[in-house]
Amino acid sequence: MKSIVFMGTPEFAVPILKSLIANDNYDVIAAVTQPDRKVGRKHILTGSPVKQAAVEAGVKVYQPEKISGSDEMAELMSLNADFIVTAAFGQFLPTKLLKSVKLAAINVHASLLPKYRGGAPVHYAILKGDQETGVSIIYMIKKMDAGDVISQARIPIEKTDDVGSMFDKLSLLGRDLLLQTMPSLIDGTATPQPQDEEKVTFAPTIKPEEEQVDINLPARLVDAKVRGLRPFPVSYVMLDGVRTKLWGVEVLDETTSLDPGHVVRRTKHELVIATGQNGVISLKKLQPAGKPQQSITDFLNGSRDKFNENEKVID
Repeated sequence: MKSIVFMGTPEFAVPILKSLIANDNYDVIAAVTQPDRKVGRKHILTGSPVKQAAVEAGVKVYQPEKISGSDEMAELMSLNADFIVTAAFGQFLPTKLLKSVKLAAINVHASLLPKYRGGAPVHYAILKGDQETGVSIIYMIKKMDAGDVISQARIPIEKTDDVGSMFDKLSLLGRDLLLQTMPSLIDGTATPQPQDEEKVTFAPTIKPEEEQVDINLPARLVDAKVRGLRPFPVSYVMLDGVRTKLWGVEVLDETTSLDPGHVVRRTKHELVIATGQNGVISLKKLQPAGKPQQSITDFLNGSRDKFNENEKVID
């Protein structure tokens, strides 16, 4: 039985952790995750999904604010584990920690490396309109997501997928790929491949100023922006001067001569807006500032004298 120190934080990492705990070939001797954070309107101090899964399974949990140089790191190194396995942990690991394990320190990364190194690979795959993405199992080195690729698996991005649905799919894909890959690391038959540095792209964490939708983009990329930021951090437009989150749009198979941001059509159940390249989208679910999510029908019921055809409503 090989010992594992597991490091991860969000829901993405939970199926991966649970699969290692349930497998008789491995012994998860510690779980490392981010400190508890205040969540929700009541600011309730809450442990990460990984912490909750580890506690439920009786695995000891470490939560250093910063692992480098911490007492927790020294204790983890003293465990002399066979593996470190990370999945969306959220911190860089010092080289001496990576080298403290007997066999390998590996990472389950949610992209087809060298494409989309960084903290938001799933967001970027959708934002860029990619047709597929996947999971890479890599050796960990000090440089971000730059280690040799041990194995990869691919999965299509459907037109209805968003960040939430892709995280769910990639989590299970990563779980299965990791379990397939681990034996080759134990018996020495793994054949890692260096990443092609000329093909590297990056996926940094989405900044608040990047959440606004550019209505001058083609309709398909407006839709990609909405799906690529849903369910977090959620895109928005300034709709009739009000910051309005976009939870759902539909690309229509029609064109318009109106400039982007103008109303193409308004009915009781439909608000159709012009985009770049003569494209057209239908707004489906909105959330004006300070209000809950609304269907477009409910939204229009409360805006009876607004959003007339040919009027510019999105800047």
